[in-house]
Amino acid sequence: MATLLHRLGLASVRHRILVTVAWLVALVAVGVGAGTLSGATANTFSIPGQESTTALALMKERFGEASAGAVVQVVMAAPPGQKITDPANATEVTRIVAVLGKLPGAAGASNPLDPEAPAVSRDQTAAYSSIRYPVQPSEVTDEQREAVTAAIEQARTGGLTVEARGEALSNPADIGGASEILGVVVALLVLALTYRSLVAAGMNLLTAIVGVGIGAAGLVTLTGFTELQSTTPILAVMLGLAVGIDYALFIITRFRHELRRGLSVEAAAAMAVGTAGAAVVTAGLTVVIALVGLSVVGIPFLSEMGIAAAATIVIAVLVAITLVPAILGFIGVRALPRKLRGVPATSDVSDGRGFIRGWANLVTRHSWLSLIVAVAALAVVAVPFFSMKTTLAQRAAEGTTQARAQAIIDTRFGPGVSSPLLVLIDGPDSVRFAPRVQKHLTEVLPKGTLVLPPQPNQDGSAALVTIIPVTGPEDDRTVAVVHAIRDSVEGGEGSVVYVTGNTAVSIDVSQKLNDALPVYLGLVVGLAFVLLVLVFRSLLVPVVGVLGFLLTIGAAFGATVAVFQWGWAADAVNAGSTGPILSLAPIIIVGILFGLAMDYQVFLVSRMHEAHAHGAAPREAIVTGFRQAAPVVIAAATIMFAVFAAFVPEGNDTIKPIAFALAVGIAFDAFIVRMIAVPAALALLGSSAWWLPAWLRWLPELDVEGAALERHPPSVDPLPSEPAVTSA
Repeated sequence: MATLLHRLGLASVRHRILVTVAWLVALVAVGVGAGTLSGATANTFSIPGQESTTALALMKERFGEASAGAVVQVVMAAPPGQKITDPANATEVTRIVAVLGKLPGAAGASNPLDPEAPAVSRDQTAAYSSIRYPVQPSEVTDEQREAVTAAIEQARTGGLTVEARGEALSNPADIGGASEILGVVVALLVLALTYRSLVAAGMNLLTAIVGVGIGAAGLVTLTGFTELQSTTPILAVMLGLAVGIDYALFIITRFRHELRRGLSVEAAAAMAVGTAGAAVVTAGLTVVIALVGLSVVGIPFLSEMGIAAAATIVIAVLVAITLVPAILGFIGVRALPRKLRGVPATSDVSDGRGFIRGWANLVTRHSWLSLIVAVAALAVVAVPFFSMKTTLAQRAAEGTTQARAQAIIDTRFGPGVSSPLLVLIDGPDSVRFAPRVQKHLTEVLPKGTLVLPPQPNQDGSAALVTIIPVTGPEDDRTVAVVHAIRDSVEGGEGSVVYVTGNTAVSIDVSQKLNDALPVYLGLVVGLAFVLLVLVFRSLLVPVVGVLGFLLTIGAAFGATVAVFQWGWAADAVNAGSTGPILSLAPIIIVGILFGLAMDYQVFLVSRMHEAHAHGAAPREAIVTGFRQAAPVVIAAATIMFAVFAAFVPEGNDTIKPIAFALAVGIAFDAFIVRMIAVPAALALLGSSAWWLPAWLRWLPELDVEGAALERHPPSVDPLPSEPAVTSA
């Protein structure tokens, strides 16, 4: 692989104009596609084959599109000491409802004072009107949302407290906001400090932006042909930007090293791609496998997210091994600080000076203490993980109209109004069978649960029984009600009974994801072990790497639960709202962190392995490899942390906990696991760390650092126009 990549790097730098133009044409093409072919995205989650999902499809058939469309609840509360049914307030409610029913795109608005379908609180101080749209929440346009907001503002002038809630008011995740800009600015600062060259820093960032731009625009274009989750493009941008910067960093750093060794610009670029590029391809492949592996859990929207993010990683790798060397051919020795141009690199890379070497000596000399402190610290942070709860019901950020509306609903109507359950009786005898279902549910469900009379469809082929639980959608008692209905009600007399509604869908999806998480975690852990055995030709190094990954995952989940579920320091990160973690977040976090953790393991430990293979004593090999690789890994982890962390304060509510978990996970993995726990554990293992049983010696050797190229460097005949390395 190293030889092939060397040839690719050489071809890219020699044909740099063609390569650069090709990538720019690709960027413009997908940009035009995104601007002209993009479509709507979805912000609801469901799993085909689940009872609740099947029932929603049947409801759409039996009751029409409006039954499964978007709904906005407009909550109206009377002034203190008054009732919503007082004549003046009732007149104002009727006026507001008339305005709501004529909003753009609305199919109508219910009147809460209608005696046949009242929606008034028991104390008669509040009421709510439901605006129905004949489309899914993601298809409600920005103009229609703005019309609702304007109508609410106008309604408040009549003396009533008026707020609104509903999925249709939530904007899909946007790309190109302040989060991405902040991450890019921090990355540029870190790169400038690392390279001590604005030219190299800017080039690194530019190539990463080209790659992530192509990936993101490609996904936006794809929305015109298939429905994607609204969070998919922004997740791909977040991940693609982070790895794109890091992968270019690894190659540019090696290019600068080869220049200082005295190689020509073309030879240095080719050698950088053949050596560091081999590690980039291996690391990128690891991330891709982990993301595509999300498909094994059998959840379509999760598979879609994984494949989309994996495609962005593939583009980042291709940019790193083709566009980066091409741009390096243009800037040449300007990638080096001016004072280092023409100055040969220090030949002894293992001298005793420098903080990095001092740190490595400290950790390896006090290996037991270092390992115990690192493991104990991460174990303490991981404690909240064991109380993690998940849900698909997203809470509105505090201070928003959605949050205020929810507070009125919970206080005046009860939290169960926000989590109605729908029992669909489907079949030719459903209308006759439905009253028996209602009577049975009234008897078996917990006291206080409201079971409304059945509502048949027009042709009598189906009926709906609405159930209002006592508790909210995130409460375990609501989950128990769903299971109680399914366990106690069976179809009969030619009818089939289903339990559905947003709450039931959330429960079903969360349960499926929770069941899939251990399976997926086992898959990626097994994959990590096999990959590391192939890379390092060792059994104990992979064990150390996998255990370190598990510590990272536990600590990342623990910190996320403490902030986003318990509310610790929630204001500091602008969490918006606290409560159970979004159920799709844990499995996505595992997949992404696995790939990134293995990146750092490969880049760091492969240098140690190489030093040991060249005859260094076990502890000295660790110190030497650490000194060579740690500075680049620290810079890469700092950049990745900054990119992920930038999405937390102002990011989309769905992305915030994922970005936070990835940011702290990267910090824990790079600065505690890989910088303390791994070198300490390897120092304790000594020579046995690199032991491979005889019966496994047949395994192929993956030269991820391009050692073969270093031992036998290919000759690169310089072109007449190539600049000298020592030019200023």
